[in-house]
Amino acid sequence: MRTILYQILILVYSSIIVGCTTKSNNYPENSSAEELLKRIVPNHINQFIVEIELNDTVDWFEIESVNDKILLRGNNGVSVASALYYYLKEYCHCQITWNGTNLNLPAELPVVDSKIHKESPYQYRYYLNYCTFNYSMSWWDWKRWEKEIDWMALHGINMPLAITGEEYIWDKVYRSYGFTDEDLDPFFSGPAYFSWFWMGNLDGWGGPLPQSWKESHRDLQLKILQRQRELGMKPVLPAFTGHVPATFKKFFPDAKLKQTNWGNDFEDTYILDADDPLFAEIGMKFLEVQTEVFGTDHLYTADTFNENEPPSDDPEYLSKISYKVYQGMKAVDPNAVWVMQGWLFYSHRDFWKAPQIKGLLSSIPDDNMIILDLATEIEPVWKRTEAYYGKQWIWNMLHNFGGNISMFGRIEKVAENPARALNDASSGKLKGIGLTMEAIEQNPVLYELMTDNTWRNTSIELKPWLRNYIQNRYGQSNEILEEAWDILVKTAYNGQIIRDGAESIIVSRPTFEGYRRWARTKLNYEPEDLLPAWDLFVQSISDCGNYDGFQYDLIDVSRQVLANYALPLQQQISIAYKTNDKESFKRYSTEFLELLDDMDRLLATRRDFLLGPWISDARACGNTESEKAIYEQNARNLITLWGSADNRLHEYSNRQWSGLISDFYKPRWKQFFDEVEVYWKNFDQEAFDERIKQWEWQWVTKRSDYPIEAMGDANAIVIELHQKYRDRIVPLTQVQPVIKYNY
Repeated sequence: MRTILYQILILVYSSIIVGCTTKSNNYPENSSAEELLKRIVPNHINQFIVEIELNDTVDWFEIESVNDKILLRGNNGVSVASALYYYLKEYCHCQITWNGTNLNLPAELPVVDSKIHKESPYQYRYYLNYCTFNYSMSWWDWKRWEKEIDWMALHGINMPLAITGEEYIWDKVYRSYGFTDEDLDPFFSGPAYFSWFWMGNLDGWGGPLPQSWKESHRDLQLKILQRQRELGMKPVLPAFTGHVPATFKKFFPDAKLKQTNWGNDFEDTYILDADDPLFAEIGMKFLEVQTEVFGTDHLYTADTFNENEPPSDDPEYLSKISYKVYQGMKAVDPNAVWVMQGWLFYSHRDFWKAPQIKGLLSSIPDDNMIILDLATEIEPVWKRTEAYYGKQWIWNMLHNFGGNISMFGRIEKVAENPARALNDASSGKLKGIGLTMEAIEQNPVLYELMTDNTWRNTSIELKPWLRNYIQNRYGQSNEILEEAWDILVKTAYNGQIIRDGAESIIVSRPTFEGYRRWARTKLNYEPEDLLPAWDLFVQSISDCGNYDGFQYDLIDVSRQVLANYALPLQQQISIAYKTNDKESFKRYSTEFLELLDDMDRLLATRRDFLLGPWISDARACGNTESEKAIYEQNARNLITLWGSADNRLHEYSNRQWSGLISDFYKPRWKQFFDEVEVYWKNFDQEAFDERIKQWEWQWVTKRSDYPIEAMGDANAIVIELHQKYRDRIVPLTQVQPVIKYNY
């Protein structure tokens, strides 16, 4: 008996030494949480103990010191991961972001003096936008997805959109009706355009889609879903909204189809009428196949009229449409909950007035629908819809459009307004918060701030929060950088005047004007007001220059200052042309091209700002040279022309990346300057635009590689550029511009 007891004690002691124990018998949750700790803090794993107590009440976590170890306790893997991140931030002054990580942990972890207990007032913590899957995630492999799922868990996300691999499901459904490659090749888009294909905005663009992609991304989705579910997340999967191939009539000649057009120079798409019996049949088959392959957590995304107006504004008609969509979900899954993006109520507000919104929502039981107030920090639609007329809804930060690189955000609103809405008696069934950005891997401060709302029901005091953020990011308390961030809050992050981040004139198709449709150069601050922040970052290089997060921010602030400077410089070129001053035109245009060279060299010092990985990762997805060529063209096209040479979305997804500046933006501007010099007063802007479109398309379809690793000393280059440009900027910004804004 004594021997048996001794063996039991040895086993218990051994499990503690390994570092992770649990009260849960749920092996996947247990194992996944342990593995996450091993990935995040591999050298300190023996100093942690994990306990998972599964329950279906509010999400919670606890942290305490037990026997010289740190106990992380929670009701699921996400809660435990959140406990870990809370401890790392508050006790070890660490940080994990896309753009800089500080995990400089002491050998012996700090003690927690008294137990910490946190509960989330939000049942749902939503993550991702359809667009994120392309503007950022088009070429991700499992290694990158694993890293992102860890980030989600650390930041409290429990409700991620999960639409990877859906092309496999659609392929299987339509082939069951006899569709062939010939029928489906014009339907499936290329991989960089799935978001808009899934939403019914376009067919076929960027294709044909190889079968190998469909199968490989089915397998990738299985890994993604398994990991998310093991951690306690409930992924949101798609449902059928009526989008069908153009060849649908070939198999169903009597089908009721509606022809629609997104209006961006793409071919028409076809929507199956919800009154057609085939709508229910195909909707059921889609969910049956999807559930068979991917399982379900009973949450389904479906957006019936994304940036397309319905054929009728009759509330009864709209009610019938949504009822049919929901019934298609419920017929397969009686526990189905419809998760709808509320973007249409913002983007097409002239159509979606109170009667139309009520009509669309009224036929769905309140507890079986969740509305994503998709851009609450920009415009809280819940306030003009009586909190969505009784439906559950989620407060979201949209923030980024198109993956553009710009320091921007409504930082004070993000700190204050989620809790204000939570505590507002008129907010109805506010059940969650979320991140619905079109792209990630930029402006990390906004995402750290937004996710810090997860475990609190009061607003965040921004100044002390930033003080802690600075210490975690830069490895020390620093009054100089606190002053710099005060300036950033008042300038780039003040969130006033403009909807989303301003763009630099450098990414514009060349012009004498200071604005073009997707190169919106209007700032929400005076450009010279950002300069003192640049000075303070440069001044802090000697103290903080080795920290990853500081290096990113140093480069980003420098990039923003130079990107802003490009506009007054370009306007001097315009003034010189209008006043027939050829000497000044030559001087300023030469300086403009030199500025582009300097920006490209600066951005080359940081992998976050390289074109090379985007192209390289795209090609790596291909198994054959023809597949690699398709994917490379997709990658090039999305961030430049977006579509055809005549597509009005050109530059919507522009990026200030090294490689893109030197190989696309600079040559384009040089051609502009050269042509102006040749023709001078007879220069024809429209003729130039037509010629440059063809050059742009040649760039989209060419084959070339770019560096995939950073090069150069960022600190040294920033100091050099600060000395070179600091005194040039203010005189030019004070010259009256000749720009035209149609913002």
